[in-house]
Amino acid sequence: MDKKLGRLLRPRMGMYFLVLALFTLGAVLSRAYILAAVEAVITLALVIVYLIRQRKRHRELQTYLNSAMDAVSSARETESPFPVLMLRLEDRVVIYVNSAFASAVNFNPGFSDKPLEDVLPGFSVDWLTAGKRESPRDVTLGGRRCRVYGTTVRASDPEQTLLGVLYFTDLTELYQVRDEYIRSRPVVAIILVDNYEELTKNMAEGAMSALNARLNEAINSWTEGYHGLLRRLERNRFLFIFEKRDMILAAQDKFSLLESMHQITSPSGLAASVSIGLGVDGANFEECYDFASLSIEMALSRGGDQAVVKDRLNFTFYGGRTKEADHRSKVRSRVTANSLMELIGQSSKVFIMGHRNADMDAVGAAVGINCMCRKKGKKGYIVLDLDRNASGRLLEELRRVPEYKDVFISGQEAMVLADSHSTLVVVDTNRPDQVECKPLLEAVSRTCVVDHHRRAADYINPVVVNFHEPYASSASELVTELLEYAVEKMDVLPIEAKSLLSGIFLDTKSFNVRTGERTFEAAAYLRQLGADPVEVKMLMQNDFQETMAKYQIIRSARMYRKEIAIAALNTGTSRVLAAQAADELLNISGISASFVLYPDDNQVIISARSIGRANMQMILEPLGGGGNAATAGAQIKNVTVKEALDRLVTSIDQYYESE
Repeated sequence: MDKKLGRLLRPRMGMYFLVLALFTLGAVLSRAYILAAVEAVITLALVIVYLIRQRKRHRELQTYLNSAMDAVSSARETESPFPVLMLRLEDRVVIYVNSAFASAVNFNPGFSDKPLEDVLPGFSVDWLTAGKRESPRDVTLGGRRCRVYGTTVRASDPEQTLLGVLYFTDLTELYQVRDEYIRSRPVVAIILVDNYEELTKNMAEGAMSALNARLNEAINSWTEGYHGLLRRLERNRFLFIFEKRDMILAAQDKFSLLESMHQITSPSGLAASVSIGLGVDGANFEECYDFASLSIEMALSRGGDQAVVKDRLNFTFYGGRTKEADHRSKVRSRVTANSLMELIGQSSKVFIMGHRNADMDAVGAAVGINCMCRKKGKKGYIVLDLDRNASGRLLEELRRVPEYKDVFISGQEAMVLADSHSTLVVVDTNRPDQVECKPLLEAVSRTCVVDHHRRAADYINPVVVNFHEPYASSASELVTELLEYAVEKMDVLPIEAKSLLSGIFLDTKSFNVRTGERTFEAAAYLRQLGADPVEVKMLMQNDFQETMAKYQIIRSARMYRKEIAIAALNTGTSRVLAAQAADELLNISGISASFVLYPDDNQVIISARSIGRANMQMILEPLGGGGNAATAGAQIKNVTVKEALDRLVTSIDQYYESE
């Protein structure tokens, strides 16, 4: 038997025999010759017995090893074409390797006694002892990638030693083919100049040609490094087909076209912006193109100036840090109003639903849709939790009006009333997890969405009518535009006009943020209908105790990154006070962003506001939140305030570090 194996299996008995010999010598020196003779005979007998038993042990193990190697075609007489290793699982000691394994790792073939860590550093066989037959990770032998399979057997020695046999299958070529297949998969991208109409507005033909040349040059320059096919489909739309290996590089470069496009400006000083929608991992080119179309729609619904990647599972977003610019058209408002009115006319019942804990914007928008239902002679129901909302005073006034006596119902009541001809209009949210009654959303087949928040990856789908404008200040502003084309002024009740104006007041912070030309047009229209700004202001007043509570929240705030105020409360508060405190913090010099966190049952709620460069929606989106650049919120379930604060700070850091 191999000397190494002999040393491995031979018990360390030499010291014991030496001690017995010393005792015998001591007896001789003491003149106890009889005792010395007895000790000598005993010692000699023990040595003989030890040698006989050790030789028998070696023969048994040799027989077992040979039979085991024969079973796996790796006996010493017939070497396996693939590497094989045998080890003792008790102490992870390698006892045998064949020549194929030895040549791969520059190791002596045959029997051994080295620890597995010395032969395969970092490789674990816990999977084998757990009863599995395939390693969860591959190994590299001699520069070749190998899949590892294994089995366990017990030796026929008296100790029944548990041995493991590992087989290394060389799959290098297969992996290379697989990796090349993945890297060469097609990626379909749609490149769209967002504000092309605004860039070329009132522009002479020669100047328009020069602008088009600059746009083409910027896009061509970006695509040249990716070895793809670029074709112009329309004046502002391009199709780019390339391989996934280059898409990875583009993502690492954060789609630099987004920034380089800002260098192109119109004579009026308006900078160009571009959106890129990419479809990957499709089964064919058609599916990749469908993914790209969904991506570009998602990019535009989030404000444009960003890249969106759609695969089979989810969306991935790049860019989108700039403030939204208003690219809306009143043509779309008119078309949407006509489509929605036609759908309402075809419905048996119309349910109107906002987000949970409905604020005045959600209630105002719902009231405006109900006015459209009344114009078409259809019964409208506003699905709302009357006990948990942020619009108590407004709801009290609405319920005193005869037209709204039985309009507000719960989600359970709506489920009972709904039928196959019902229509559901969702306002002020586009996420299915945030609606007032998700079972109702799933039960009604015809759904419409009117929302101004940037679209999240988990948006409501499918929809029959989708009026989603992230450039608008509020959902109430969008509904007001629909009313202009859908009803006569006399059809709108003063309380409805007041509700819509209160929604605009709330989301614009009394016309201080996210206001545009269309916002003031909507407010002027509502003023003509009888909405009084003073009465709206009174709806938003707090009592003395609430005001003191709001300033206690402000007092608890701490500064972060020199421009961010964060107030983390250990006790609950109302959503209205948290939002007002976040708004009030922005009135302090030097603060451009604010966050208020507070516990609410088994979740932590975050209210976020910004008047600076920080994009609140992008900061809270990794936490499951949403909103827009200036106003956003999030609900994190099953965490403490401290844990939520840590996650928020991490997201803030990631946002600023990626700039």
